[in-house]
Amino acid sequence: MFSFFSPQAIHFGRGQSAQAPSLARAYGNTVLLVHGANARRADWLVNACTDAGMNLRSLGCENEPSLPDVQLALAQLKGFNPDVVIALGGGAVIDFAKALAALIPCTSPPQEYLEVVGTGRPLDHAPLPLIALPTTAGTGAEVTKNAVITVPEHGIKVSLRDPRMIPDIAIVDAGLMQGAPRRVTLSAGLDAITQVIEPYLSIKANPMTDALCLAAIPTGLGAIRDVVENDDPAAWDAMARVSTWGGLALANAGLGAVHGFAGVIGGRTNAPHGEICGALLPAVLASHQRRAKDGTDIHARLGWVLDQIDQQFGAGGMGLSQLKAWSRDMCLRGLGDMGVTTADLEEIATASAGASSMKGNPFALSQHELVEILTDAL
Repeated sequence: MFSFFSPQAIHFGRGQSAQAPSLARAYGNTVLLVHGANARRADWLVNACTDAGMNLRSLGCENEPSLPDVQLALAQLKGFNPDVVIALGGGAVIDFAKALAALIPCTSPPQEYLEVVGTGRPLDHAPLPLIALPTTAGTGAEVTKNAVITVPEHGIKVSLRDPRMIPDIAIVDAGLMQGAPRRVTLSAGLDAITQVIEPYLSIKANPMTDALCLAAIPTGLGAIRDVVENDDPAAWDAMARVSTWGGLALANAGLGAVHGFAGVIGGRTNAPHGEICGALLPAVLASHQRRAKDGTDIHARLGWVLDQIDQQFGAGGMGLSQLKAWSRDMCLRGLGDMGVTTADLEEIATASAGASSMKGNPFALSQHELVEILTDAL
């Protein structure tokens, strides 16, 4: 028995972004557009909505959203009542838009709805309609039911989560993604791969998420080199699919230790989420190898995942170490380069043990094992 949540519609393919204004118009005439730090990259959409006669207000998201950012934006938007929210950007932008779409109709302080630092209570009202157009192939935020928010006071990233927060429409157009800087492409791609591996190994996996992950894992592993090294259009199309499939999988099967650590480390260091995941993935999979027992389902699943990595990065069981080496060659930093020190490991391990993503991990990890993984990823 399982449930499966997804947007009402997913429009996939190059050129699909052109229909965003007409899709938005179906919800009403007043639009809140949330974009990234460079507002000029959203000019095409601003102009298209304006030409369609829509009343539009735009808001920039310069960094991964924090609770103070959300509070300030809500104050600035007070009295503005959009019919629909459009998010154009990476995972941070989409999460910011999802948070605003969810919280604009609510009357209580935002922190009350947050997990861990708040009560995590359900939203008082349904979120505003949301159309998401991702510009990175990584987070899958365009199809997930949560928004990740940094809480500086606690040095942690937590989720604002409600099934109704899944965007109503996702438009996945690889033409909006291609050409990103190599470092962004690398971290986003490793995040996308992590987000199809962890749901497949999750204790919450179900037949629907398995089908997505079984297709996406070899596709993502096969595409990431050409995306990062060659900016290849076909590889970008493939990675865009993997990102969206990963978002659907994690929204319905959860994640694991990589993301359990990532929220804590991101809150402490402000390092990019995908880069943290890329640094942690080999260490977490190596930990799983040490725990998985012959004849168990997780052993079979993990063996298949590692075989897929071997096929792309190194035969004879060398794939995991070669994936790590290639990532470093492409300038992925280790946790140490992101600001984590050996003195931090015990505290990070303790904080990560209670993270919501850890609930899907195939093994309950001891403090020693948590520190061992972090040490490996330094």
